[in-house]
Parts: sequence; C-alpha cells; structure tokens
Amino acid sequence: MKAVLQRVSSACVRVEGAEVGRIGSGLLVFLGVLAPDDEAAVERLLDRVLGYRVFSDAGGKMNLALAEVGGELLVVSQFTLAADGRKGRRPSFDAAAPPARARELYELFVQRARERVPRVATGAFGAHMTVEIVNDGPATFLLEA
Repeated sequence: MKAVLQRVSSACVRVEGAEVGRIGSGLLVFLGVLAPDDEAAVERLLDRVLGYRVFSDAGGKMNLALAEVGGELLVVSQFTLAADGRKGRRPSFDAAAPPARARELYELFVQRARERVPRVATGAFGAHMTVEIVNDGPATFLLEA
C-alpha cells in the first residue's frame, strides 16, 4: 500500500464537474493499493498517516500530527501509485490490486479513518476525478505500508 500525502490549506475533488469531497486545512491522501496488501497493511498505513508529524509547532518545526492541529483528511484512490516505470516508456500496473480488492481495502482505510478523524472526505473510487489542491509548503510525502 502506498500513499502520497500533501499538506494542504484546502483541497476538493470533482467527478464530471460535481464536487464529491472537500476539506480545509489538513492532509490529502492519494492512496494506492497493491496486490499483496491486506487489512494489516491498511492499519499500518493509517497509523503512519495519522501520526506523521508534518504540521508546524509554535517554533516552526514540523512536529505535529493531524489530530494535534485539528486537521481534516481527504482520501483519493489512485491506482497509478502502483505503476512500475523501470522498463520502456509506458508504465506497468501489474503490481496493482485487482479492482474489487482495491475498493474493499480503500473503503476499509476510509472507514477506519472516520473512526479516528472528525472530518474525512473522499473522492469516488474508480472514477475519473479532478483534484484541486492548495498545497501548504509545498509539503508532499510518500509513505508505504
């Protein structure tokens, strides 16, 4: 399981022009599910995401996690994180989980996040989405389960 985190001032997701998810200050999580992933990977990655100290403390040092700043979470499925670009000029997605399994683990990630974060928004799994981001920093991080 892979996640690209972006610390944002705001972010929103649209499908066919209709807004499906929006947050203010917090984290945008692009979530990729790989073939070997399971429920334990969901828990490990969620713990890492929610505990990742990327928000500034009073001294300006990245020392605070999402809950400590009252941040919101936007989770967007992104199977392209499973891409392997080591050969040729076209990515291979062989490492991605099959769609049904990926949806199941994505939804589990969102469900567990909602148990721990007051405000969680999502994209639409499998849809073509446009994502508007106001990246705060910019600050972007790659995490793996």
